[in-house]
Amino acid sequence: MKGTIEFLKSFASDKDVASITPSSKYCVRQLCKYIDFPKTDVIVEYGGGTGVFTKHFLKEMHPNARLFVFETNDNFYDLLSSIDDDRLTVFHESVEDILTLLPDDLVGNVDHVISGIPFSFFDWDMKMDILSKTKGVLKFEGSFLAYQTSGHLKEPLTEAFGNFTTEFCWKNIPPYFIYESIKD
Repeated sequence: MKGTIEFLKSFASDKDVASITPSSKYCVRQLCKYIDFPKTDVIVEYGGGTGVFTKHFLKEMHPNARLFVFETNDNFYDLLSSIDDDRLTVFHESVEDILTLLPDDLVGNVDHVISGIPFSFFDWDMKMDILSKTKGVLKFEGSFLAYQTSGHLKEPLTEAFGNFTTEFCWKNIPPYFIYESIKD
């Protein structure tokens, strides 16, 4: 319940928060079927929110894996920073700064980037800038996974990655499109 209350407070006060509730466990499971956790060493999460995905990732990740989360909302950042796990690094910065914040040895070596940030709020240039940087941090055959409220990412993902698949998650408020693009 605390997560829902934080989402409602943040939705009312932060123009960059696009949902009134945290993602459902169904949405988390549906997105995570794209991740082979035993073989995953590095995950980057854009927009950790109240930590629904973050906590699930940490539960599934192997002991030497690393998770980097970007969260600009003050309330959500405080919640994420309270998670006690040495594998987790939380940045109170925009994903636009990923290339300067992510350790140099990880650029080009990230297994998965998962995004809940509302790309529909961004203009074309900002979408393409973020997606270009995302592709740059991913390793060969690494994936970008996004959960979004509409089908607006099809054209940007085609432009940035040259590929995408999508499926719909009904069991979430709001329902989400889940996108996957692979770096090749």
